[in-house]
Amino acid sequence: MKKFFTIIGGMGTPATESYIRLLNARTPTHRDQDYLNYILVNHATVPDRSTYLMDHSQPNPYPDLLEDIQEQSKLNPAFFVIACNTAHFFYDDLQKATDVPIVHMPRETVKHIKEQYPNAKKIGIIGTPGTTSDGIYDRELLAEGFEVVKPTKAIQDLTSKLIFDDIKEQNLVDAELFYHILKMMVEEQGADVVILGCTELSYAQEMAHDHSFPVADSQSVLVDKSIEMALKLRK
Repeated sequence: MKKFFTIIGGMGTPATESYIRLLNARTPTHRDQDYLNYILVNHATVPDRSTYLMDHSQPNPYPDLLEDIQEQSKLNPAFFVIACNTAHFFYDDLQKATDVPIVHMPRETVKHIKEQYPNAKKIGIIGTPGTTSDGIYDRELLAEGFEVVKPTKAIQDLTSKLIFDDIKEQNLVDAELFYHILKMMVEEQGADVVILGCTELSYAQEMAHDHSFPVADSQSVLVDKSIEMALKLRK
């Protein structure tokens, strides 16, 4: 196969399935051959990224991610996407390990906010504890002059419940809880836009029916960037 890209996914699998579903749905097609060429690495056994970032005595996901990048690089994809926000904590080291460009999902999400919400100043972040505490989005937002709005402990606890207890453990989207979290970030924390900084939250957004809150869906942004880059390979 030529002119393809590689998706490093499985973190978690329902969220990666959401990425693939949106990728295929948004690709302009009229026949089988119009769909994109890609390889999906659904590496479900990668240790939990957030657990490790919060406690370095826990299993480290980096060696598995590095192995995936190195092995897939031998196939010469045009680019990589990593369908996990928290995994981008290791982005710089992973990019150093390959000549193949890796799309930086948090960076692309911040670019999206600048384009779609030109008047936004205070940007909220919700995601795993690893993402909200380790600066994965903070650096990108501060570099563009935004004010970073973090979740309170109460909001983080509810978000972790939705991500880990509901979606990862049961593949269950509690839409009411999801909306409640967004409402608290906007009305109580004063966020102009809320970044969905976890692909499980992107999955919740896809499954939800009320999209009235001002969100920047990182996985949706990654889907659009993937399509943009993949279609250019055909020219």
